[in-house]
Amino acid sequence: MSERKSRKLRRERERTTPTPLGSVAVDFEALAPFTPIGAPYFVELGFYRDVEFTCVDCGRPQVWRASQQKWWYEIAKGRDESRAIRCRACRVRERAERGLAEPRRGRGQ
Repeated sequence: MSERKSRKLRRERERTTPTPLGSVAVDFEALAPFTPIGAPYFVELGFYRDVEFTCVDCGRPQVWRASQQKWWYEIAKGRDESRAIRCRACRVRERAERGLAEPRRGRGQ
């Protein structure tokens, strides 16, 4: 299927598919190019949905919210095959251990 035709189909699906409660619509124009493997699940659905996962470090159950996925894939331009695997506390701790954490700057500093 040509890129033009696939874009047209996505726009049509975007206009006609209702977004389920608790999900966030995908902005197809804001996504980074896909990997050659194929389009991720959220492109096929036309929306992001909350995804449950277990943190690989602490083992606590977590939820990767639809709004967080939208930010990751559309604003931060995260890779389409990437998924959340750590809770926020473990991500912060890992960055600090690797020396990647920047100190937060408050107002007036």
